[in-house]
Amino acid sequence: MKKRMQAGFTLVELIVVIVILGILAAVALPKFMGLEKEARIAAVKSMGGSLLSAANMAHGVCMAQNCANGGAGIQIAGQPVVFAFGYPNNASIARLLQSTDGFTVNNNRMTKPGATANCWVQYAQPTAAGLEPTLVYHNIVSSTANQAAIDADLRTQC
Repeated sequence: MKKRMQAGFTLVELIVVIVILGILAAVALPKFMGLEKEARIAAVKSMGGSLLSAANMAHGVCMAQNCANGGAGIQIAGQPVVFAFGYPNNASIARLLQSTDGFTVNNNRMTKPGATANCWVQYAQPTAAGLEPTLVYHNIVSSTANQAAIDADLRTQC
């Protein structure tokens, strides 16, 4: 009669596999840990883009309807919107957003929970005719020149 060979893994082979999995986990885990913070930063910057888009669309409606500065405002999608120099004022901007899910809304400031209280974007209405609204990310006014400073600040605040 033939002897039957028994197949399986040796203890050394199992230990080598466990060590390799441990090394992979040690390398991959820190990369995944930073993704939550980057996701919050991306969400805050996306909300800023949504605020400016809503303001610019409302500005177009305001120009088409020849709206007045201040006053009773006009109805946009069933919401009353008061304008300041042709753009939605600070109190009206949140009404124009389709969704504020994932944010705590305080008039014109959108705060991202799950981080420090300084992880926010704020809409600032124009202060004079001919100016456009601006965004403020944790006390830094948004402009093309200071995007790197905003990103660095949000990395520490979010």
